[in-house]
Amino acid sequence: MEVDVYSVADRLPLIDETTTLATQAPKDRLIAVLDQVEMRVERLRRDTVRIEEERDSLLSTLDSVKHSDLLADISECDKDDIKRYADRILARALTVEVAVRTERDSQQEEALHQVNMFIDQLVMSVHEDTVVAHTRCQTYMNACTSQPDPSSGTDRNFETAILGCTLDDQKRVKKRLQGLLDYIAKMNVTMYS
Repeated sequence: MEVDVYSVADRLPLIDETTTLATQAPKDRLIAVLDQVEMRVERLRRDTVRIEEERDSLLSTLDSVKHSDLLADISECDKDDIKRYADRILARALTVEVAVRTERDSQQEEALHQVNMFIDQLVMSVHEDTVVAHTRCQTYMNACTSQPDPSSGTDRNFETAILGCTLDDQKRVKKRLQGLLDYIAKMNVTMYS
């Protein structure tokens, strides 16, 4: 993953208060600096979200390795080595904390809590019955899109909860659900191949 790298000169817009040749009024010069700072803040937020997504993807991959059917085909000693290696990487990955904070009111907080409960229950059901989990995940995904898949329907309770969330949270949840759908699809391929 590539993260934008800024030179020191690009990192901080400066206000040159000594320039008498400036053609812009002081207010306009200050607004121009603030515009640059705002663009950098938004770029930083996008980069941070991208890093969060990569971290989640890595954690998902580690989980799939730890639960892989391939472990059944190796010796106990090798299995222990693989699990220790995965646990070491997991412990290292968990030392990385990246977060973009989204301002929410109390109703948005409650809606996000409900959405997270739905998704947590879905994740718990993945190892029990991947087909049912996939179907439920697709109904959640349909609640997040303006053009739902007509073959699987929409979970109305999830839809009500997700519509109460902020736009940033809705985007993040949709990406989580897509990641979960991809994960379930990989599990199904592994199980049935």
